[in-house]
Amino acid sequence: MSATREERIVLHQRNEKWQNPPVRIEMPECINCDACLRACPPQFGAIFNFGTDVVIIPELCSGCDKCLPACPVNCIYPFADWQTTSYPSEWWSEPGSKNDPYL
Repeated sequence: MSATREERIVLHQRNEKWQNPPVRIEMPECINCDACLRACPPQFGAIFNFGTDVVIIPELCSGCDKCLPACPVNCIYPFADWQTTSYPSEWWSEPGSKNDPYL
């Protein structure tokens, strides 16, 4: 059975059934327009504003690529070699918080 977004948030685990790698934002290229955030399906809800950056939490990203055509500067790339230590653990303060745009 597929884990819900809430379960993935609690467990900090990506759905093992997802075949596509998660995507990442190349922050120096990003113009912080939030178009990708608005394009991310709420059942995944992987993209957040974190301080002045827009970030994607890989465990919440299914790799559906809906954010790619929304990005006007093409700064979103496959994150095939991600590891749970590949990004700051502080990003997990956003999912499920009062600032979570998907709730």
